[in-house]
Amino acid sequence: MNKQLLGDSHLFGSNASFIEAVYDEYLHNPNSVELAWREYFDQLAKQPDSIVHIQPRPVVSPAAIATSAKPLVTEGQGAIPDVTAGGSDDRQQVAVLQLINMYRYLGLSQAKLDPLRIKQQLDVPELDPARFGFTEADMEKVFHTGSLVGPEHATLREILQILRETYCGSVGAEYMYISSVEQKRWIQARLEGQRSNPNYSADYKRHILERLNAAEGLEKYLHTRYVGQKRFSGEGNESLIPLLDCLIQKAGKAGVQQIVMGMAHRARLNVLVNTLGKMPSDLFREFEEKQPQDLPSGDVKYHQGFSSAIKTPDGVVRLALAFNPSHLEIVNPVVEGSVRARQHLLNDKLGDKVLPVLIHGDAAFAGQGVVMETLNLSQTRGYGTGGTVHIIINNQIGFTTSDPRDSRSTLYCTDVAKMIEAPIFHVNGDDPEAVVMVAELAFDLRMRFHKDVVIDMVCFRKLGHNEQDEPMVTQPKMYQIINRHPGTRRCYVDQLVAEGVITPKDADDLVHAYREAMDEGVNPNKNICYEFKSPYAINWEPFLKPIKWNKPVKTGVAIQTLKQLAARLTDIPEGFKLHPRVEKIISDRRLMGNGELALDWGMAENLAYASLLKEGYPVRLSGQDSGRGTFFHRHAVLHDQVAADENERLYVPLRHIYPEQPDFVVIDSMLSEEAVLGFEYGYATTQPNELVVWEAQFGDFANGAQVVIDQFIASGEAKWGRLCGLVMMLPHGYEGQGPEHSSARLERYLQLCADYNIQVCVPSTPAQMFHLLRRQMIRQIRKPLIIMSPKSMLRHKESVSSLRDLSQGYFQPVIPEAENLDPSKVRRIIACSGKIYYELMAYRKEQQIMNMAIIRLEQLYPFPHDEFQAEIDRYENAKEVIWCQEEPGNQGAWHRIQHYLLRHMRRDQILGYALRASSASPAVGYTARHKFTQNELIVAAFREKI
Repeated sequence: MNKQLLGDSHLFGSNASFIEAVYDEYLHNPNSVELAWREYFDQLAKQPDSIVHIQPRPVVSPAAIATSAKPLVTEGQGAIPDVTAGGSDDRQQVAVLQLINMYRYLGLSQAKLDPLRIKQQLDVPELDPARFGFTEADMEKVFHTGSLVGPEHATLREILQILRETYCGSVGAEYMYISSVEQKRWIQARLEGQRSNPNYSADYKRHILERLNAAEGLEKYLHTRYVGQKRFSGEGNESLIPLLDCLIQKAGKAGVQQIVMGMAHRARLNVLVNTLGKMPSDLFREFEEKQPQDLPSGDVKYHQGFSSAIKTPDGVVRLALAFNPSHLEIVNPVVEGSVRARQHLLNDKLGDKVLPVLIHGDAAFAGQGVVMETLNLSQTRGYGTGGTVHIIINNQIGFTTSDPRDSRSTLYCTDVAKMIEAPIFHVNGDDPEAVVMVAELAFDLRMRFHKDVVIDMVCFRKLGHNEQDEPMVTQPKMYQIINRHPGTRRCYVDQLVAEGVITPKDADDLVHAYREAMDEGVNPNKNICYEFKSPYAINWEPFLKPIKWNKPVKTGVAIQTLKQLAARLTDIPEGFKLHPRVEKIISDRRLMGNGELALDWGMAENLAYASLLKEGYPVRLSGQDSGRGTFFHRHAVLHDQVAADENERLYVPLRHIYPEQPDFVVIDSMLSEEAVLGFEYGYATTQPNELVVWEAQFGDFANGAQVVIDQFIASGEAKWGRLCGLVMMLPHGYEGQGPEHSSARLERYLQLCADYNIQVCVPSTPAQMFHLLRRQMIRQIRKPLIIMSPKSMLRHKESVSSLRDLSQGYFQPVIPEAENLDPSKVRRIIACSGKIYYELMAYRKEQQIMNMAIIRLEQLYPFPHDEFQAEIDRYENAKEVIWCQEEPGNQGAWHRIQHYLLRHMRRDQILGYALRASSASPAVGYTARHKFTQNELIVAAFREKI
């Protein structure tokens, strides 16, 4: 009877897989299936005894996931209700398919993942066959297995064995929340096909052991040679090294040319030596502080980056490990930006040639917001890299926090990755073969579907947070178990000896050989290619040569060329319907290009980009609302108001300057500062020949990315020797818009200035912006450029320029007095930056003051000493110098530059200031008060006495 039903019933035979797939779609979205099927499944779920009552638990239970699966029986209610005409055999076949589904959802909860076996496995009744009405008497019944990979028909006992081996062993999988049925079926084929149990050759097992031996050997060697020195040991997570080895070799076979890695300090030294091939002798010199100290500050050994090349049977793979500060996950977007730049250089649009690999800690992955932000970038057009392989060193503790009730509000540290439907593979770090199998699976999945994938390697931390820490103080139970643990290498040695793959002497020989290599300071990894020269390597030599900051740079562009570029910028396709306001702007730009109208800021900026593109420099501009411009000024992206086709709605004039031009990329980013700015920093440090611009919506919003600014942009060169030509545009100016929409926090950037590390500029004319952007590329200096960009000045009638200014001019660090004053009659020099200049000029004109000169400091750092001295010398009778700024006294430039001003003043001169009173807030929120204080400081600049 049962066999007959297997072939005849509409629930069995070839229909079973189809029905299961339809049911799977129904679970995700009931409206996605046909009405007849929806009604059938609805009827199934609405039975009075079909509601599953899940008991509340102290933590989030995997059973919660099962609510979407709508199990069809209630605890203690017996069999699945009869909602078909097929009788009990039909009901049992449905139950089998549901049981398979439950294991795919919840089998992870019973997986043997913890090497320490500390945590009790949760009771998940949804995996109990009795829950579905089965008894021991049903175990030998034959059922159709649906989409379960394996035999088409099997007994219930065999089905349960397949499920438990696949989902409840050393590997726990989470993927059933993925919308794509194709992706789920692919994962099932890989896991269920081999029951999550790899079958490696004896040779490959010995190779895994060799990599484990190297991982443990380095840690033990360092522990005895450099007693008590910080190294953030990788003991307890040695399987990371064979995991990475597998990933690299797989990548080489698949044609990947480069892998860019990011990680925090845990096990970093191990990865540097045993994966990337850093010479142990070089590492030892760092421990002994004998390494060359040729950087202004340098950094500790466990923050260092490295690059190398690894030999694979199918070619050489270049590796790069990004430098990283102690801020753990902040390196994630930096790596992604570097990868995107490399992909751009290789025209790798899918991400097949450059692979990002990020190594995380469990506590940091769950705890730091930049993780979520970076994940959110992964599938966007402007920031996607074709998928990242994430590896979590899950040592089940973050510093001294090991109780999940304190470290996160989710069951697993990886749950944040579900927001982008990244599949997650948890694996026991004490099972190196399972770890390697998961690495193979993760890599193949990333290359096939070009999406992020997460490996959660559950392991432990043998020592404290660092080697000087005593973990027994706060985790006595955990460390009693850890102290009894023989180590992953020893466990694997015992396994291989039992299998007859090696002898105990073979294992001992590996240990001795590695120690001898360490004694000699050489790296025993034979796959390192120390002399490899990549044909795609960027030549940084031109930017490493010493060049004086104040060396003049010709940035002007011939007027005829400017007119040609303007024509291209304003040549709109026929039939392209612009918004009336934008149409007026384009019409005005045509007049500007013909010299019939003064140039505004938007046109000057677009001309700067166009001229750089013409000269062969790609341009990348990103930020929130960067295509249009927050203040409706840029209009680099034009929108057709009537086109229905999405591909015809947009037109980007800067992509049509001339045939075969470099790329112009403009991105309206997601609402993130930290991840996006980190991404652009990583991009700019990889591609020095491309203008990379990040624009804050308002300058103050950049404080959400302060870690990137402090740890990378301002100090990356001093710590790591990393050059970066990133441009930050920060809209700045006091117009009464309140505390968060006025100041770009100029003082913070000036406080970071030292060692000629960054440029801080406040341009006051469109021409100055034009020359500043062009100088950033043409001058062979790659330093971050911080621009206090305009807001109201964008439309100020006096803040305009001519084609001649763009043609013959250059960026002026100091702009002298604009009026024809008699120098001998000037008694006061007023120095300022930004839009306050125009208000000072208006007041002086109104009051007919002719004995006070106004000069503009357009570059605040590096300070233009020669140019400023020339202005002081110009006015021999000026006995007073006043610094005027809009910001409060404890903010803005005043405190940072007053010593520069004093340095150039004569002994008979007095220094004063005109500014707002010091304030805890950068600006007031009351319009009337803003106007009052603004007028007050302008009047103060011209007061009779200082």
